[in-house]
Amino acid sequence: MACANCHGPEVGWTGPVAGNNIRGGVYRGALPTRFGNRKPPAASCAAFSPVFSFDPTDHEFVGGNFWDGRATGERLNPAAEQALGPFLNPVEQNMPDKAAVWRQVAASKDARLFEQVWGQGSLDCSAGGIDLTYDRFGLSIAAFEASTEVSPFSSTFDDYWTACLAAGNTAEACGEGEGAKETLDPTGILSEIGWAGLIEFGEYCSQCHTSTEAGPAGLPPLFTNNRFDNIGVPRNPRNPFYDMTTEYLDDGTPINPDGASYIDYGLGDFLRTRPEWAHLALENDGKHRVPTLATSTSGGERASRRPTWHNGALKTLEEVVHFYNTRDVPGAGWAGPEVDRNVNRELFEGKPLGNLELADEAERAIVAFLKILTDQSKP
Repeated sequence: MACANCHGPEVGWTGPVAGNNIRGGVYRGALPTRFGNRKPPAASCAAFSPVFSFDPTDHEFVGGNFWDGRATGERLNPAAEQALGPFLNPVEQNMPDKAAVWRQVAASKDARLFEQVWGQGSLDCSAGGIDLTYDRFGLSIAAFEASTEVSPFSSTFDDYWTACLAAGNTAEACGEGEGAKETLDPTGILSEIGWAGLIEFGEYCSQCHTSTEAGPAGLPPLFTNNRFDNIGVPRNPRNPFYDMTTEYLDDGTPINPDGASYIDYGLGDFLRTRPEWAHLALENDGKHRVPTLATSTSGGERASRRPTWHNGALKTLEEVVHFYNTRDVPGAGWAGPEVDRNVNRELFEGKPLGNLELADEAERAIVAFLKILTDQSKP
């Protein structure tokens, strides 16, 4: 089973199967009856996540990869540690051990290239041990994810950002549209609705999906603050993980013994596995990693109904923006949050998240802006 089965380049390096996306967004593993509990995150920009840590000033966790941050990067780097996880995960690629992965690589057409990069004999596990060789697999994938093939920064916004800074404007002004369009966008890269969307986005979205800070090495913004949040995402009733009560692992235990009562506590559950952070788990229950928005519309019509958030609960950008705007409005029709604590109800322009009172025109402008974040080098 290839990594591309769940991280397709044609749709921004996330789930590429349209039918599966419509049904639930969570992908089957190498054993087709087994499903995990979360949708595939985008691989784009994953290589730029910092090492997982606790920020004592803001009292928040930052960094790592996977939706819950458990690929911390403390040993290698977050992208490399994330890349090594699916190989041995029984509901993903289901390889029995590291040696089985090594045998696949050693027998492949890429074995010679691997030794060209890592040195003669680098695939000889008797020399450095299987752990060293296995780590090199992860580091290789992470290097690919950091390349311009996966993270090209070629969107319309990236062009605008570069031109805006070159015109002598500040990063904050460029990232939030704070100023006259003819000053910030003198060559007219953004459309009128794209410009309106930038302003709305700067007011209501950029605090978490950061648009005012350059990425590593001066790259354009990553559109994530690399932190974790509970935005009140409802359960996804079509998540196939709820049906994993009669699908069993090799040791005879069910994949999901809780069935339909399963709750995804996200960051909180990961913190419970770490003694030094377990006391902070309760106040982080329901929080998941703030994803990059750089691939939000990659794939055009093929991705027009692509699940969002960690569980694939909503399927379109229009639904997502409307959710942020009306989540807590009586009669709006939204189901309650899967984890009803630590829900973000911060004030934006004096209005709480979930009841922002945005007009339909403002919602449409934000959606239009999100569509210019997509890299142009992909379909």
